[in-house]
Amino acid sequence: MEENEVKQTKPEENSFLSRGCCQPPQPGQKNDRVFKHRCAKFDTFDWFVNIPVPTGHPPFDIVEVRFKNSRKDFFRITPDLILQVGDMIAVEASPGHDIGIVTMTGDLVKLQLRSKGIDPASEEMRKVYRKARITDVEKWITAVDLEVATLYKARQIADKLGLSMKINDVEYQGDQTKAIFYYTADDRVDFRELIKLLADEFKVRIEMRQIGARQEASRLGGIGSCGRELCCSTWMNQFHSVTTQAARVQQLSLNPQKLAGQCSKLKCCLNYEYEVYLDALKDFPNNEIVLKTKKGDAIHQKTDIFNKMMWYSYTRDPHNQMAIPVSNVLRIIEENKNGKTPPNLEDFSNITEQKTNFDNGLQDELSYLDHS
Repeated sequence: MEENEVKQTKPEENSFLSRGCCQPPQPGQKNDRVFKHRCAKFDTFDWFVNIPVPTGHPPFDIVEVRFKNSRKDFFRITPDLILQVGDMIAVEASPGHDIGIVTMTGDLVKLQLRSKGIDPASEEMRKVYRKARITDVEKWITAVDLEVATLYKARQIADKLGLSMKINDVEYQGDQTKAIFYYTADDRVDFRELIKLLADEFKVRIEMRQIGARQEASRLGGIGSCGRELCCSTWMNQFHSVTTQAARVQQLSLNPQKLAGQCSKLKCCLNYEYEVYLDALKDFPNNEIVLKTKKGDAIHQKTDIFNKMMWYSYTRDPHNQMAIPVSNVLRIIEENKNGKTPPNLEDFSNITEQKTNFDNGLQDELSYLDHS
């Protein structure tokens, strides 16, 4: 195949994918099928979709609207406006109007407002103006097409000013009168001069929003070490602190390269099973307790939590380890408290791991002992 043929068959990049559009909207068309649930970040499933509204119960007058990446907001609709999920609408902004896609309607929005602590009766709730017209969509398409070039140019301007910041995303308002610049910085940044230069360069109102490293990864997306798309860019909308204690409890190696995600912070998934491990470890004794036998003292080496096994070795022979069930470890500790010392650990172990030198290397030998 010739080079020009390859270019012709290469699919066009969809810059609207970050807004939940499987295909870019086209000027002058109805555009009623650009939104699909499988294309949207932080997608939601309407559990009430097949439940009819009770007679005399007015439909909820607030909808959830999606903008770029993880940005969502709530807007109030007028009684004469009927909206469905996937509709492109013009909403109130400051100043002018913005274009977004409806992602949630009905009573499910009421539950979403409650979870976020937003009062549905608040007078600060902004309004939905109308369904997007052809002229609205055309201006929106033009604005979105400017974002990539604007991002690179803004980075060049910030670099010339010597600012210690990273501009990682740009979002134009639907009417092309305002642009939001998302940036990360370790220290406080004086960007007053930057705002002046950006306003002169792009002829729009500038808004700077500082976000953290986790929020940056959420907006930009990527593939994690597990081979799946990042949790923070698909379904996680709240970030909880992650500490090395979660790794210690799960018996993980404290290797920063393995524990850190693409945001250079500890992986959020370390918290997923943390409470399960804490619950399982309630039946385990303190691993700092030394087991005393007539053959010698034994110290803890490692733990197999879900098999309820603890590995010990004699202090004089740390290379040979024995797996002892937790029940037997508790039994030995209780005997030691009562002044008794069992003959050895071998009588209580199920597995013995012996490490011996073989051809100038280290070979592990496992022997399974039946003490039933």
